[in-house]
Amino acid sequence: MDMTEPEKKTGTLPRNPGPSWGYGFLRWCDRLLPEFLFKPLRALGTAIALSVMPSQRRHSRDYLSVVLRRPPTARDIFRHFFAFEESLMAKLRVANGRDIPCVYDPSASAFEAWMNSGGPILLGTFHLGVSDMLGFQIGSHEKRRVHIVRRRVGNSHDTEGLAEIGGGCVQFIWANEPSELVFALKAAADSGEAIAMQCDRIENALQTDAFEFLGTRRRFPITIYRLALIFERAVILTVGVPESGGGSRLYGSPRFEGIAGESRREALERGKAHFQEFLRTVERLLRKQPYLWFNFIPLNPPVDAEANRMPVS
Repeated sequence: MDMTEPEKKTGTLPRNPGPSWGYGFLRWCDRLLPEFLFKPLRALGTAIALSVMPSQRRHSRDYLSVVLRRPPTARDIFRHFFAFEESLMAKLRVANGRDIPCVYDPSASAFEAWMNSGGPILLGTFHLGVSDMLGFQIGSHEKRRVHIVRRRVGNSHDTEGLAEIGGGCVQFIWANEPSELVFALKAAADSGEAIAMQCDRIENALQTDAFEFLGTRRRFPITIYRLALIFERAVILTVGVPESGGGSRLYGSPRFEGIAGESRREALERGKAHFQEFLRTVERLLRKQPYLWFNFIPLNPPVDAEANRMPVS
């Protein structure tokens, strides 16, 4: 999870905003300070970050105006930024050795069944709530191994700390290294271990398609379904939402998998229907908890009626 702008061809890795020592400082404070002192300090840090991040602030305002169906207030935007900070703290607390309990919503029965049985799988998630911790939850479950596809940033110390907690069960496939991406995905698929990827941002996507989301048809990647056909794997989509008391709740989709004798086009059409149904779950969650959408970049672009009729290639 990050707040960086879409990657530019600069020859250097993008970075999350903030000082290089920021994550370490937050972990140190979390160990030493009582929550009644530390939480106001986090709020102050969020307010400072908000003041020096005009691009992310603008994208937050644009998104909130859509999901709230009204112009957002300054308080709305602060709450959006602070929700992101609190999701980061959840990861850092896990890295500090604290347990973040997770309960399964009834919709996550397919994911729970896979967690208990294992087997090759493609797991899709979104930059929403505490979904970014999914791979580490899997890696700590009976030492089940998972390869996480994500974008490398220059100061992702939260990820490094959590990977250590995973005890070698969590490995990363860097999506912004295209020369290595295909080979890394093939190696992960051949291993029979789980592959997890985020399915909401269109950068680095092999193909996108149009789906109903937040009042109009918007572009989302369908890469996970293409990979499912190539590697003959099932797909399960999930998102994690924080709950009061410091825990989280996992929502999930039914299991999607190929059908014998089905054409590639038919399989992709079923995959898109599977994705659309889960997007409805995501939208329902965001209408209730709008500050949990952690894409501080332009909202997935709408497509016009002509683009909606683009054939599947």
